[in-house]
Amino acid sequence: MFPDKAEELVNSARNTYGLASYVTSAALMPLADKYSRRWLAKNANPYLHEIESMADVLGVRGVFALNVCYEWGCTSGMWRTNDTISMLRVLDWPFPNLGKHMVVALQKGKAGEFYNITWPGTTGMYTGMAPDRFTACLNQAPMRKHGRGFALDWVKNRQIAYRANGMTAAHLLRQVFETAMSYAAAREILMKTPLAVPATFILGGIRPGEGCVIERLENFANVFDLSGDYYIRATNHFVSSFTTDGKGWWPREIDSAGRYRHSGSIGGYELQQEGFGWLRSPIINPNTRVCVLADAATKRLCVQGYEGSLPVTELFNMPAVAHDKQETV
Repeated sequence: MFPDKAEELVNSARNTYGLASYVTSAALMPLADKYSRRWLAKNANPYLHEIESMADVLGVRGVFALNVCYEWGCTSGMWRTNDTISMLRVLDWPFPNLGKHMVVALQKGKAGEFYNITWPGTTGMYTGMAPDRFTACLNQAPMRKHGRGFALDWVKNRQIAYRANGMTAAHLLRQVFETAMSYAAAREILMKTPLAVPATFILGGIRPGEGCVIERLENFANVFDLSGDYYIRATNHFVSSFTTDGKGWWPREIDSAGRYRHSGSIGGYELQQEGFGWLRSPIINPNTRVCVLADAATKRLCVQGYEGSLPVTELFNMPAVAHDKQETV
């Protein structure tokens, strides 16, 4: 559980914007924890007991709120590399020290083992690789507009989420890694399980053509499949018919459109090299915290923590192993 790291992570989050955010969070965190815990209980969240245990062990305010917090940007996608599919993942979040405190956890569910790129005190999943099954990650969706301006729209969306009955996207992704035996099973669950808030899932398998971007509203999905394409990717704005839903959407920072555009210039040959030499602005930016390359077929996993443009951890490098080519079924 790494309690020291988890406690420092909570405190770092409270200090994101200096003294002002620390004082504000100190006043509001007990209330945020109260309502976060109540919401998780109302929706029968399968990981509530785990969050409660973490809160008891750590003895700090903010654990419940941290586990339902979704305020980040990401650049993610699936690229064809030789005969397999590689997942590219860059996670951006304004919270400081996330890169330094990132861990690669080997976990196990009834479907088998999987690697979870996560943080102490966090129960959901944002990025992972299940050897011989699939890779997947979660991008935050754009925020619904209600015609009230960004700040009041944010408040309105929190009210909508509190009344919702679906799962958090991060907890759904963890459940998929624990229970889905294949890419096809994971795709089905991510498409159809009700969510509390919109999200975007990026999923890749172990056979040619097994890759997709799943744009989700609470009860609807639009899916873009890799099929015969060279790559498929997503940032933090919708590109499907969801763009016309309601009054529109606020894209997530930093420069979602620019990150999407520039990710199309990354070549598959670059992803076969060790490290992250393919990182270019605006894909790497002041909020960058974690970079990942993963391939479930070859069991390759490369992870490194960042604080902006600077690496702050050693490169976690699990090299690829020989892979027998498999035909699409």
